Amino acid sequence: MTDMNENNTDVQVELTVGEMLRNARTTGRRKREIPTISKQLCIREEFLQALEDGNYSVIPEPVYILGFARNYAMELGLNPDEIVNKLKHEMGLSNECQIHSEKEDKNDAAAAACESNAHHNAGASVREVFAAAWSYVRTHWKWFAAGVATLILLIVLVVVLASGAADEDAPADTSVVDNPVVAVSTEPAYNVAVRERFGTDNRAKANVILQANRDANETGAWVEVKDARGRTELSRVLLPGDVYYVPAGGKYTATFGNAGGIDVWVNGKLAPKVGANHARKSGIVLSPEKLMATAE
Repeated sequence: MTDMNENNTDVQVELTVGEMLRNARTTGRRKREIPTISKQLCIREEFLQALEDGNYSVIPEPVYILGFARNYAMELGLNPDEIVNKLKHEMGLSNECQIHSEKEDKNDAAAAACESNAHHNAGASVREVFAAAWSYVRTHWKWFAAGVATLILLIVLVVVLASGAADEDAPADTSVVDNPVVAVSTEPAYNVAVRERFGTDNRAKANVILQANRDANETGAWVEVKDARGRTELSRVLLPGDVYYVPAGGKYTATFGNAGGIDVWVNGKLAPKVGANHARKSGIVLSPEKLMATAE
């Protein structure tokens, strides 16, 4: 009977990753709150709560789940490798099918989280500016009304003077009629209205353009572009409608976190998809020949 009691005492229940994270945060001398850690790690509070609850469906991609868990474990003083390996086991991810190397998990997920929070904070700042401006206009509406009236009068005066001068300078008869010049747009006919543009320095010469489509969803699609030397040209989450102009004339490769969420345009034409929805694709050569090869 004594031996059975001793055996029961030695049996320990193995904790899940979420329980290990929650215990590390709430026990010991240094108890911490999720909002505080969220600001320090630049990771949304709901994502940290989802890790503790084991509700991984809240976080959009496995690469983000592993990256967030690694950063959270390091912040709480846990072994990040142990947490990531245990989490992969819980999620049924084998070593051969892992989506990122451990180093990429950490960097990419942190970048995605900061990017997402940056969009949220920027929206709040814009709303505050508009609210302050509207309050000022309501308080000083008479000044604004007078200014608008004066501006309208000036515009009318300039138009009248300019039309009068044009009539005086126009020849009585012209025998040569110039053909109108039609401006040709170098932009493709995007499937999604453009939201924001990146890499605009390359816009005039770019023959390869990346755009996040509707399959990127509200969480966006992570895109990384590197040159031939391995230097990063772009590493960010593109939301639906966002456009990136790839520099022309160089050898660039890309990695898509959600291959089906990115449209690739080559010389104004839509190239074939490089991968399926929610599938990570790396080593994509961003040259017109390679991208359009499968279409021939």
